[in-house]
Amino acid sequence: VCGCIILGVSIWIRVSKNVQQELNMQTSGMLSAVDLMIAVGAIIMVLGFFGCCGAIKESRCLLLLFFIGLFLILALQITAGVLGIVYKPKIEAQLTQTFKELIPLSSQPGDFQQSLGTVQKENQCCGLVEGYKDWGNKVPSSCDCVTADSCVTIGGKSYYKAVKELYI
Repeated sequence: VCGCIILGVSIWIRVSKNVQQELNMQTSGMLSAVDLMIAVGAIIMVLGFFGCCGAIKESRCLLLLFFIGLFLILALQITAGVLGIVYKPKIEAQLTQTFKELIPLSSQPGDFQQSLGTVQKENQCCGLVEGYKDWGNKVPSSCDCVTADSCVTIGGKSYYKAVKELYI
């Protein structure tokens, strides 16, 4: 069922031009991620079919295919985890470079600023690289800190720490 849902939503996003425009996917390169989700949904759906049919019919062949599929997924997850650990410094450097291209955040489009403000408020963080400095002279109210443990106090005003300081 999950495979069908993932596959259906991914195909809907891929086919619908309105959704692609709403999510700004034509220019951001996100269509490759949608294609990946289509593949993942299809694989999960086929594996689920093999598992269900194999269990119902007590077919050793279908159950073996189901087991091999699950084993391959496990191997891919372990490989991805190891590669993530090995390439973590390169990933961090690329993320930091991408974040720096967005600074100052106050010069970004209004919908981007609003979305980032929501993320900042929910995650109690401010900015992307250098904290409140990323916003330039217009630091939004979503950066105003209320919990002392995650604050930076500058000139009597408290701001949340940057995303980078909290998670990376």
